[in-house]
Amino acid sequence: MVQYQDTRPKHQQIAAAIRADIMAGRLSPGAQLPSTQQLVSQYTTANATVQRALSLLKDEGFLEGRPGKGVFVRAKQLAVVEVSSYFAPSPRGYSYELLSVDEVVPPRDVAEALGLGDGDKAVLRHRLLLHDGDPVELSWSYYPSTLVRGTPLAGSKKIKGGAPQALADLGYPQREFTDLLSSRPPTVEEAEGLELPEGVPVMRQFRVVYADNQRPVEVSVLVKGGHLYTLQYHQRTT
Repeated sequence: MVQYQDTRPKHQQIAAAIRADIMAGRLSPGAQLPSTQQLVSQYTTANATVQRALSLLKDEGFLEGRPGKGVFVRAKQLAVVEVSSYFAPSPRGYSYELLSVDEVVPPRDVAEALGLGDGDKAVLRHRLLLHDGDPVELSWSYYPSTLVRGTPLAGSKKIKGGAPQALADLGYPQREFTDLLSSRPPTVEEAEGLELPEGVPVMRQFRVVYADNQRPVEVSVLVKGGHLYTLQYHQRTT
């Protein structure tokens, strides 16, 4: 049986191996990598190839160079993004920018998830989540216009307690949500907005939020860079 062989360029394969060691904890924050010559010998490759691999990992934020000392694993590692990060006040280090609020005809998959008909509109809140000033996630959250028109969700200000509080105030408390997760290359808007290095994919969540009686009240499309962030969602609802 013919087995699949990794056809990526050698520098990407080396970067992948080092990245895996960092993410698994085999290379801990602050650890110094072997010298370039040692890596050349370890991976049986050219000096320039190792340099390209290290440069890629520096761009992704996994490594940092210290002049006269060498290359080290950055102390800042994978950030765990919890659901509370989206609510005001946000946990320490997190903040978000409300980029725009518009009334739009939503994409087909969003309209279907919200149970909207052809031409029905939704309020779209477009946001950028940051951690210590670095972009983490772009989000597009849609709400049926007939439900939220004239409410804080249709306004251009941040909402204390976030959308869940605003929906609860309207009589539609969040009871459950369903996430569909996928990975793909970023769009131009995503690559620029999240400041992604070349070759980094994004994680895409398609979330449908339900109130009582399985009524869909929100659809959010959440996009994160796939290199420095991990997701943790643990939530209890009453």
